[in-house]
Amino acid sequence: MAARIKKGDRVVVIAGRDKGRTGEVVEMRRDEGRAIVRGVNIVKRHQRQTAAAEGGIISKEAPIHLSNIALADPKDGKPTRVGFKFVGTGDARKKLRVAKRSGVEIDG
Repeated sequence: MAARIKKGDRVVVIAGRDKGRTGEVVEMRRDEGRAIVRGVNIVKRHQRQTAAAEGGIISKEAPIHLSNIALADPKDGKPTRVGFKFVGTGDARKKLRVAKRSGVEIDG
């Protein structure tokens, strides 16, 4: 399957308690169909004290399902779907991601 959202992309949350928030994808978990987005889906965890880490209640980002996030359009920052475009011919052919909303190339 083609990678529609990648690490480093700017995304918008389109469903859930953080709806409307934007952030950068820190980690992709393709096998789970989830992503960790900076500043989104913050949860509190009770952590036991160890020799390496201090104990207490810590806040961290939890994975969010890919169906609940959409790529932010590079032009206006609103949620957009991702399309693909081929550039070049023969062996020099390259597949690029394109924002469906504005037609702007996302990478390349």
